Amino acid sequence: MIISASRRTDIPAFFSEWFFNRIKEGFVYVRNPMNPRRISKVSLSPEHVDCFVFWTKDPEPFTKRLPELSGYQYYFLFTLNSYGRDLEPGVSGKKDIIEIFTELSQTIGKERVIWRYDPILLSNKYTIDYHIKYFRAIAERLSPYTEKCVISFIDLYKKCKKNLKNTTVRELSVDEIQFLSAELKKIADEYNLALQTCAEPLDLSSLGIGHNRCVDNVLIERLLDKKIQSAKDKNQRKECGCIESIDIGAYNTCKHGCLYCYANINNRVVSENFNKHSVDSPLLFGEVGEKDIIVERKVKSISTNTLFG
Repeated sequence: MIISASRRTDIPAFFSEWFFNRIKEGFVYVRNPMNPRRISKVSLSPEHVDCFVFWTKDPEPFTKRLPELSGYQYYFLFTLNSYGRDLEPGVSGKKDIIEIFTELSQTIGKERVIWRYDPILLSNKYTIDYHIKYFRAIAERLSPYTEKCVISFIDLYKKCKKNLKNTTVRELSVDEIQFLSAELKKIADEYNLALQTCAEPLDLSSLGIGHNRCVDNVLIERLLDKKIQSAKDKNQRKECGCIESIDIGAYNTCKHGCLYCYANINNRVVSENFNKHSVDSPLLFGEVGEKDIIVERKVKSISTNTLFG
């Protein structure tokens, strides 16, 4: 079993104590976002969890406790963009985040820290030239500490449009995607970084840019030094290449406050939910109600006994 922590919120940044309490207890409760009365009890035992995939913009509170993950395999998808506080009001300064990225990589190895530069959007301020300039600046700093950069281009969902209504943010045209991708690929090559896209329908293989698997069977097998039995995650968009995983996060709980984020409705709902968070609860926020149904999720290790090498 692969545990995703989490596409829905930033667990390393805001819920590290809760997470490590869940590790100690050996299980977690996860509400079904499509059916909130249904709660899954998911084992976090080392015999069941083959790998954790952590999604974050600031794992600093989390990294001090990594020794507590002894016996588990894991890696980080670390988003570091060039945007300012106008779009990412709750994210720490770029200088501090780059230092955290560097220290994490030095601690656990650069193959376990994957740089995400996404979503890419355009505005009066954040132009194509802006992205080229600052992608290069970040790549120069991070290239000794990672092997790959993953990019994606913004899709303006309804909730995103609402949060961005007072900005000039827009999606990129196909021509703009192709031009900017080619420029970013040149920079990535210069700094010896693999460049891949996340859940993008546009084929950029002619530029040498492939489709990424963020929950990646190849990397997981590399970390485990074993083969795993994996299948494409049918719960994700058809363009997504990820293998199956169980996400233990919850929507509308991330306090970074990024205006482009699909995972939050608005800051008011996030604050209300965050106030319901308890580090001792098996749920990320809230309590189990009388009408809730708890079902134990059947899980097992997907690694085989076949070793590489």
